[in-house]
Amino acid sequence: MLKSIFVELKNKFETAMGVLKKEKVTIDPDDPAAVSQYANVMKTVRQKANLLSESQSIQGIIEIETQDIPDARTYLLTLQEIRIKDGLTDDLGIEPLMMEALDKVEKELKKPLLRDDKKGMDLLLAEFDKINKKLGIKKEDLPKLEGQLELKIAKAQLEELKKEALEAMETQLKREEFKGEERADVKSLDVRNFI
Repeated sequence: MLKSIFVELKNKFETAMGVLKKEKVTIDPDDPAAVSQYANVMKTVRQKANLLSESQSIQGIIEIETQDIPDARTYLLTLQEIRIKDGLTDDLGIEPLMMEALDKVEKELKKPLLRDDKKGMDLLLAEFDKINKKLGIKKEDLPKLEGQLELKIAKAQLEELKKEALEAMETQLKREEFKGEERADVKSLDVRNFI
């Protein structure tokens, strides 16, 4: 069993490396075109190597970490912890609105809301729909929002690549054989040469 898992991971890794060796990645997190191109490269890697997207991965984490949570309040607090742990921001301020909606429903029910309480959960989901409507979020917008999330993650990954490349160049320039050399512009580096 371990051997088959290892072989599967090895094949996914080789597939991902094969894509990365063919695609040019410009390390410029400040250029929207470079960020978009990097996001597309990573999407191709995920598709060919049969890997989860960031949002699918987050969804899987949510399902695993919340499966045994009986009440809605702990569920929402766990979602918040997952978001923070993954470095995602609540730009729209939805979490406090969701907690207010939960408070309203629990006050109406006169008890804590359990996730298996169909009537109570329907009331909560109706409140969430009101929040979404107020914020202008529609279900049909979710793929667009997912795309925006992927771009945000791609930008963060490019920023990390840039930081690591700059640190590596600084370390090299401190070595005697590189004294007097100028540091290369990170944007000019071709990631394919380092794979």
